[in-house]
Amino acid sequence: MVDRYSAYKAMLQVKNGTLILVFCWAHVRRDFVRVGKGWPELKSWALEWLRRIRDLYRWNRQRLAHPADPAAQAGLKQVVAAMKQQLDTELADPALRMPARKVLTSLHEHWSGLTHFVDDPRIPMDNNLSERRLRGPALGRKNYYGSGALWSGRLAATLFSVLATLKLWQINPRLWLNWYLQRCAEAGSQVPNDIEPFLPWNLSADMRTKLRMEMATQKPDTG
Repeated sequence: MVDRYSAYKAMLQVKNGTLILVFCWAHVRRDFVRVGKGWPELKSWALEWLRRIRDLYRWNRQRLAHPADPAAQAGLKQVVAAMKQQLDTELADPALRMPARKVLTSLHEHWSGLTHFVDDPRIPMDNNLSERRLRGPALGRKNYYGSGALWSGRLAATLFSVLATLKLWQINPRLWLNWYLQRCAEAGSQVPNDIEPFLPWNLSADMRTKLRMEMATQKPDTG
């Protein structure tokens, strides 16, 4: 799942079909928001398309909530088909304003990648979740000016991976790191000989419960 950056489409793996690009509806939605704000006379037109996108999200949520209901899947496909018909109709209109035509042309060119989710419920409609998870490293990059050496870049990548894994397992990263580093100190400032017991999926039930309970009851840091 990607945005519409042209370099992705130029990749050899994409051209030969090894990789399939799935485009983000949140980025498409922003196009219509910009037109509505930038051209007041096109505001009503933009709002109509925003309504269609909202309905698309609503039908997809319903399909995901009721995976065994064929009516939900059929309803989603009908909404997609109606949107495609509206898209083609408007693009065929020679009187269509240029700002609107530019947005609809992009929508038409990316339509295939925008509709993969219809036949595969595992595919999300947008990459908002991924972008939110990347927000921390992206903001940090601006604050600490990136990594000034190869080793520091590798350390940052390792820590980002460790922290994301801990969060997926609902483990408090600060408590886990405190526990792990304490064991390193006890080992004479060396990493433990066996890392396996510290991995989230290998934690004992008692330790996992302790970390989760403490995470839920820990007072927020107001400093």
